[in-house]
Amino acid sequence: MKKLAIIPGDGIGPEVIAEGLRVLAWFRAQRGIEFELWPLDLGAERYLRDGTTFPADVRDEIASSCAAVLLGALGDARVPGFEHARDILFGMRMGFDLYANVRPVRALSDGLVPLRGRSARDVNFVVFRENTEGIYAGIGGQLRRGSADEIAINEDINTRKGVERIIRAAFTYARRTGRTRVTMSDKSNAMRHAHELWQRVFQEVRLDYPQIEASHLYIDALCLELVRDPGQFQVIVTNNLFGDIVTDLGAALQGGMGVAASVSSNPEHPERVKLFEPVHGSAPKLVGLGIANPVATLLCICLLFEESGFADAAQELEAAIQATFEAGETTPDVGGSLGTRAVTDAVLARLSQRSPA
Repeated sequence: MKKLAIIPGDGIGPEVIAEGLRVLAWFRAQRGIEFELWPLDLGAERYLRDGTTFPADVRDEIASSCAAVLLGALGDARVPGFEHARDILFGMRMGFDLYANVRPVRALSDGLVPLRGRSARDVNFVVFRENTEGIYAGIGGQLRRGSADEIAINEDINTRKGVERIIRAAFTYARRTGRTRVTMSDKSNAMRHAHELWQRVFQEVRLDYPQIEASHLYIDALCLELVRDPGQFQVIVTNNLFGDIVTDLGAALQGGMGVAASVSSNPEHPERVKLFEPVHGSAPKLVGLGIANPVATLLCICLLFEESGFADAAQELEAAIQATFEAGETTPDVGGSLGTRAVTDAVLARLSQRSPA
């Protein structure tokens, strides 16, 4: 049995993770798909209570015994330095070397697409974001802080190993899933040293995948083209910072942050633990209102099923989610009037309707 660590986290995290657990319980009862659940008391409440962020023994146990982690959200105004979130997130992303953050950007209903003249079929691509280097490496500092002469520096770290493996992962994924186009995005015209490496490695790696059409766009041009014609993209690969930005744009194209799911993994070592995370953040203004959108978490369950060898279950769940969108059974952020739990009820009802007698 696969072991799944559960970190509900902060804000709306516990609310949406509870809905994900309801769906897992349905698949356990109806399809025999069972995970050993390991709830973890980690997040702002724990940090404020006793200063704990991400204990080494918990980290090591996750690495040695868990197939995956399901994380709700991190971020709490009572922790202005973001200490707990940084330790937990970076402790998994970098500590477990989960260098590939993969964000499917797929609209499940025409009504979710905000672009005039575009439909759901125009929004169906995947972003590969490098997850362990770049600006997020945290290298830098401040000099003469608080003075008129203050200097603040952050370093953009790009290694040959890091760049090559994320680019190769994107091409390998495209080939494995029948996609024919990979677009790499950087800003080498402004960041000549850091991003020339991306240009050079991309041109080298593409030669190993002659059946894949390889193209390049600067990040500003990529953002423009995503709004103008998202249908031209199939797989996008980029660095940590640009991946963070462009996937939020992608979320807007597919219906908003409430429907955006992600998985972070190490494609070179698929046996390692994977991190599944809805990317909407802790959304403090929605806490306790009962209207947080659970769909991003439910789509994380789809990704979990896919990565765990339960492709049929992933397709079944996604079809049920899509049916709720088509019926308008959604939370207010995507035009509906249902609450968090009611949306999951609608999804479970669709699943039950599809179940064999």
